[in-house]
Amino acid sequence: MRYLTILLIASLCAIATPAQSEVISADTKLSLIKTITGNISPKSVRSSGNGLVSAHNMMYRHSVTIYDASTFELIKTVPDSVQLSKFGYSKYASIYKGAPVEGAYSPDGKYLYVTNYAMYGKGYNREGHDTCSPASNYDSSFLYRINLSNYEIDNVYPVGSVPKVVEVTPDNKYVLVSNWCSYDLKVISVASQKLVKTIKIGRYPRGIAVSSDSKSAYVAEMGGSRIHVIDLEDFSVSYIPIGSNPRAIVLSPDNSMMYVTMNLSGKVSSWNLVTRKAGKSVKTGNAARSLAISSDGTALFVVNFVSDTISKVRTSDMKVLQTIKACNEPIGITYDTPTSRTWVACYGGSIKIFDNK
Repeated sequence: MRYLTILLIASLCAIATPAQSEVISADTKLSLIKTITGNISPKSVRSSGNGLVSAHNMMYRHSVTIYDASTFELIKTVPDSVQLSKFGYSKYASIYKGAPVEGAYSPDGKYLYVTNYAMYGKGYNREGHDTCSPASNYDSSFLYRINLSNYEIDNVYPVGSVPKVVEVTPDNKYVLVSNWCSYDLKVISVASQKLVKTIKIGRYPRGIAVSSDSKSAYVAEMGGSRIHVIDLEDFSVSYIPIGSNPRAIVLSPDNSMMYVTMNLSGKVSSWNLVTRKAGKSVKTGNAARSLAISSDGTALFVVNFVSDTISKVRTSDMKVLQTIKACNEPIGITYDTPTSRTWVACYGGSIKIFDNK
């Protein structure tokens, strides 16, 4: 009997003790392992979660570059030139260029959607601007879809003026695009490949996050002080008073917490989505821009554009664990779950890759 009791206790202890291979992201440190250069000027980077990382190189390079997430090798440079008439827009007969800003992968891994700050070609003569409103009448733009089987643009979607962030709902039902100068969010149906809803946001919509059940979308009104919570079943809208100048949003893996960069104050703020109350905030640097979250939800990675730094923040108490010089003007960031690596887009023309060990 005593022997059986000892065995039972040993079994319970074995169950309760984490495996040696389990690593908690908040317990690791960032270390630079690779710098990618070349004909790039990345505004953002995005991990597919299944082997790819893309960089979106604006009008300075007119391209999207796609890399192997494990080896860092360049797989393909996708030019942003398209013949819009090929996709049914007959009044645009010539070749047009875009200006890739941000990207998002479809949950099935088949496509990469890319926003374009502006379009360039015949008929486009009022390029958007960082300071604007719908009354400015700047040109509208297009969202591209890149087919990852051949790395070619296989569809385009008319959106608003100066589209910024794009997200695909986890159920692959909608593609959401925030439009900086149009002050709205476009909702595109994947099934019909058509625009199904335009939702007014207010001054300078930017960051988007979607709940894992695809029921709610969170959109940052960067020219204001709130997050718009959009019910994706009936498109009704409620609000979270997050504070001035929210830019980028991520959710915790269990969707209980929301984390938002506050550009002007250089802080990252948290909000408890269960209790509907503000959590702690922390200053990470000057001009906190984009952020990413580790797959276990214990750490945030934040780029501070003016400080030229990247900060690692522990989510449990919003304490800055590490701040290191990254590059001149770090502006985009993504966390690649399979490799536990953090990729940083440096606007000046490079990508920095950090291990978390």
